[in-house]
Amino acid sequence: MKNLPAEIKITVSLFLTICSISLYAQESVLKSTNQATLLGMGKAFLTDTYLSPLEYSGLTMSLLHDRISPTKHFDEKLLLQQQFQIQLAFAKNPSASASEYFGEISYNVNGLYPFFKNEKFSFLGGGGLDASLGGIYNVRNSNNPGSLKTSVNLDLSAMASYNWRGATFRWQVTTPFLGLFFSPAYGQSYYEIFSLGNGKGTVRFASFQNQLALRNYFTVDIPLNNLTIRTGYLCDFYRTDVSDITTKIVSHQFMVGLAVESLNFGGSKARNSKQIKSSYY
Repeated sequence: MKNLPAEIKITVSLFLTICSISLYAQESVLKSTNQATLLGMGKAFLTDTYLSPLEYSGLTMSLLHDRISPTKHFDEKLLLQQQFQIQLAFAKNPSASASEYFGEISYNVNGLYPFFKNEKFSFLGGGGLDASLGGIYNVRNSNNPGSLKTSVNLDLSAMASYNWRGATFRWQVTTPFLGLFFSPAYGQSYYEIFSLGNGKGTVRFASFQNQLALRNYFTVDIPLNNLTIRTGYLCDFYRTDVSDITTKIVSHQFMVGLAVESLNFGGSKARNSKQIKSSYY
């Protein structure tokens, strides 16, 4: 460097400075978490031959929290999606002479890897698990008025998104392929199961043979000034057929809510970060 002309020295120094700034900028990029809370309303169809051979239909509503966050896995490309949902339904039989009530709490978690991604379109695939707890209550029945619905499953999931004129369109499908669910035998009472302890055989192994389910989820994110409105359509289909008992729960809902981007970190990073100042620490 001592024998080089001054112009070359200046050029090399500027080049090294630019490279160091670029590397620092790349290292300091913070990936945010996308999360949205949505309210849903639509129609539900309930069939449970343990309670009644008839199909009940009526209003359903839900609260859904959808969260997609970055991870450190697979070169930091793997995304973690979590969905927590509370759903209620109020249904009547075809003659409107009897009512059924449905309630469920569910949690879904999936790891999604981007198999293809450019500036406008991305396609992700992966899988995870889901767990749910709920039930159906039939007002007319005096003996065995309720039916417990609970399951744990391994899932497959695929997601596609497209950016067009500032809006983001997303379509996602998720289905279980293996799991466990609860179901009594036909004529077996819940008093017999829980009070007398005769619950043998009520936990069933789930596969495509006796359980079919599909979540079809379509959303559109529309940015407006400092807000992003997320609206869309959610269809949940769930069917089990075991021990002469058929259960089918179907819902179609229009969803609307707000989506936000957030940074989630704690510990020493929250206290010592030079890029972000905590309002609490």
